[in-house]
Amino acid sequence: MLTLSSNSTRPGIDQTVEHESGDATSEENQVPLPQTGLSGSHMTTEEFKNKFNSAVGKYRLNGLSITRMNIRDSSEQGTDAFEYVFSDELRLVGIVNADESVQEVRLYGTGDTSKPTGGMQLTAIATLILTTNSEYTYNDAQDVIQDIGLLDRDVNQRDFNGETVRNGLEYRFSVQDHDHSIFEITVAK
Repeated sequence: MLTLSSNSTRPGIDQTVEHESGDATSEENQVPLPQTGLSGSHMTTEEFKNKFNSAVGKYRLNGLSITRMNIRDSSEQGTDAFEYVFSDELRLVGIVNADESVQEVRLYGTGDTSKPTGGMQLTAIATLILTTNSEYTYNDAQDVIQDIGLLDRDVNQRDFNGETVRNGLEYRFSVQDHDHSIFEITVAK
């Protein structure tokens, strides 16, 4: 289960300035930040799987390792998709560009959305945040989840739609109907 942190270990994490050189830096300390982004980082499905599993191992998030992703060819759209099923209630789907880089990922949850979000689903969300931001700590991932609003106690999950943007990535959690929720990470527009 996630615990709330009182502060982030990376202040100003979503405050970046674009310089003439094209490098993004933090406004607070003017240190170059790595360019992150699903398509911008050109992370292949294999690299995505390895980074995901690395985060699972580092933070001992048992039960989440990805063994083998199923790739579906969608060549008429110029993209492929990958899928990994964690359980009957939790499934990961990603879109892959023609250059074989991961463009976006979605985590589909099924179950009664009037009940609190399950520990496995929150842990998978945190792991996806860590996967797409290798410089993040687990506290940073919790901060993103908190910014989305998932940790608020008075959330009406039947109508929930929360989002936040960090380092050029948009993180969104929404409830589709009484049995389905989606957490997605896309490049911010």
